[in-house]
Amino acid sequence: MESVGITLFVVFFIYLLLGMPLAICLGLSVIATFWYHETLPLMAVAQKLYNGLDHFALMAIPFFILASNIMTTGGVSKRLIDACNAFVGHYKGGLAVASVVSCMFFAAISGSSPSTVVAIGTIMIPAMIASGYGDKYSVGLLGSAGSLGILIPPSIPMIVYGVATEQSVGKLFMAGVGPGLFMGGVFIVTAVIYAHVKGFSSGKPLPWKDRVVFLWKALPGLFMPFLILGGIYGGIFTPTEAAAVAVFYALAVGLFVYKDLKFRDIPQVFVRSAVTMSMVLFIITNAMLFAFILTTEGIPGAIASFIVEHAVTPWVFLLFVNILLYFVGDFMEPSAAILILAPLFLPIVLKLGIDPIHFGIIMTVNMEIGMITPPVGLNLFVASGISGLSLWEVFRGAAPFMVIMLIGLLFITYIPAISLWFPKLLYGALF
Repeated sequence: MESVGITLFVVFFIYLLLGMPLAICLGLSVIATFWYHETLPLMAVAQKLYNGLDHFALMAIPFFILASNIMTTGGVSKRLIDACNAFVGHYKGGLAVASVVSCMFFAAISGSSPSTVVAIGTIMIPAMIASGYGDKYSVGLLGSAGSLGILIPPSIPMIVYGVATEQSVGKLFMAGVGPGLFMGGVFIVTAVIYAHVKGFSSGKPLPWKDRVVFLWKALPGLFMPFLILGGIYGGIFTPTEAAAVAVFYALAVGLFVYKDLKFRDIPQVFVRSAVTMSMVLFIITNAMLFAFILTTEGIPGAIASFIVEHAVTPWVFLLFVNILLYFVGDFMEPSAAILILAPLFLPIVLKLGIDPIHFGIIMTVNMEIGMITPPVGLNLFVASGISGLSLWEVFRGAAPFMVIMLIGLLFITYIPAISLWFPKLLYGALF
């Protein structure tokens, strides 16, 4: 068992250092390990690659990606931003607060962090820079707040965690509500304090009549999170079915309500979504193959026994996990990191009496921080492309928010009620 695990990780890191794509590194390292140790026939690789995607819950990922792209093209983000600006834009730091609130609402639609940065950042980054917020601060705030796209449900990494650990995706979505609001609130408080320190001037408030008009225009987009989450929590449909409903609702809003989406745009939206989802699913299936060999060799159970035998407390274990995940999130795509590490940690989590739903949120928040951390922080690349700033300049702008998010992570880690109050409200005891 030990030699198989060593071979697997050594080969994986060799491929990674050679600059191979992550999915290829994961798949080839498993094939090399199977071939060298002859633990299982190579035919098992093909079977596991096929079976890796044979999960009903995983079908939600392509649907949420498609719904996100439709809503972005269909003008939802613009109307969300207009509504937020109408209500808070006139306060000190109001434009920054409107940016964060818009990210929170769009996160509840898209389930994707880069999509949130693109949809909101394309409009708000130039507006904030023009209002004197500074380019680095503006880009750093939007890149960081956009990471809420994988914390506020629906969330693609939560779906992946649910599949990897056989936990309820619906409960994970509910557990993401509290931390999502908490982290969003932290961003808002930071933006307000920064505005007062820098002495930004406040604008002129809009008449209430105009505010109501902007809110009315944004209502079809604002209703979508309630449709998705309300349907799941109300037992009307599963998370996967909710994702399919989101696609049809997004098409109806974009084509017939806002009319920003034209029928001629639909093929391009589908192609763009197919490219994204094929990349994500290819990483997922190879990561599941990697996790399969770990569990087959009994590595998670051995690690769990070692930790329990050495009387490691839950407090110390969670601190270790956060440190490890911080560095893993710097180098790996969230779905792959969760698929590999969640089955590895789950036996330990259960033996130490940690709620697996709460642990899923901890992993998701760590992956959220990884989205704004070099060298693989995807939000940094997206924000750089939108703003025209270099990757280093974007990171300098995002670095203060990364520190704030790390502090927020500690609160979420050691105060489980932030994650579990809502699921417990609906389901009672979870674990």
